[in-house]
Order: sequence, then C-alpha cells, then structure tokens
Amino acid sequence: MTKEFFLEATEVSPVIPAANSEERLEEALKSESQLIYVLYGDICNIEDIVARIKQAGKKAIVHVDLITGLASKEIALDFMDKYVHPDGIISMKSNLIAHANELGFFTIQRFYIMDVLTYRNIEKHIRIAGPDVVEFMPVALTKAMGYLMENIDKPIVASGLVLDKQDIMEALKIGAVAVSTTNKDLWDC
Repeated sequence: MTKEFFLEATEVSPVIPAANSEERLEEALKSESQLIYVLYGDICNIEDIVARIKQAGKKAIVHVDLITGLASKEIALDFMDKYVHPDGIISMKSNLIAHANELGFFTIQRFYIMDVLTYRNIEKHIRIAGPDVVEFMPVALTKAMGYLMENIDKPIVASGLVLDKQDIMEALKIGAVAVSTTNKDLWDC
C-alpha cells in the first residue's frame, strides 16, 4: 500500500474502523472504509485475520504492538513480512517503524500525547523513524495536534476517545486526513 492510496481512501471515507475483537472485525468488514486497523490478535491467528480483510477487498493495517506473542523487536516485523503480509503497520515504537520502512511496509507511527515530555519529543521520533503517516491520541487534544501539525510534514490520523461525530469533525477541521475509532456507530458517518 502507498501513502497515495491511503490518502485517497481517507478522502473517500475519513473514518477508519479499528477492530479490537472478532465482533468488531465483522462489523468493520461491512463498513464503507477501504482500510481497517487491526488492534487484536496473536501469532496464531493474525495471518487469518489479515487474510479475511484482504478477501473482503480491504487493506489490513496491523498494530504490531498489540499482537500477543510478538516482541517489541525487529524480528516481529520480519515474521509479519514473511508470514502475515499486512498492507501496513502501526507502532508506537520508533525502532519498529524504522525497520518496517526498511522492509517496505506502509507505516503509521502512533503517539499517545500524555504529557509535555511526550509532546516535545514527537518531532524527534518522527525524524528518526520516518513513518508514512503519524497518528495522535487522544482525539480530544485537537489544539495540541494543531500545533504539532505546523511542523510535521506527514499526513495525520487522529484517534482515541472518539465519542461522537463532533470529535471527528474537529479533528478533520484542524487538518487530520482521517480519524480511527473502535466506535462502530461512527464508522459510516
């Protein structure tokens, strides 16, 4: 998957379903979005989860930090590349994003903005890892996201604590290209 495809897909459907269970995956497969975030699974079933998404004609973007049985080491991405074949990778770890880039994956680096220290180090981590897309959490911090976007030359996805359509609209208004949420009631809004 390319950054261009991601941007085109989010322009058509700016809400990215995030599946954190089998039930949510079934709902996500029925959504309008061409993209699905995979936020669950383990080393025994992740290949099947990704295959189901691809069979539905959608792109699977796996949050490798959340897959049970995978260590936070580069070898986990080698496993994903050799056996699972996701369309993209999400991680909060700069070393994993950098290695995923070396393997040719589409990459999304996720940041949970929890304090000033995290906020101040985001630009450095993006320079080191070089993700295709940057994701900020929680979505309610649109003011902080707006300031960060001024200095980051990457498409931005907002996620985390998306409570209603207003949260989505606020994030898109400040310049996010998409919003990811596990809230299935908002997937097709």
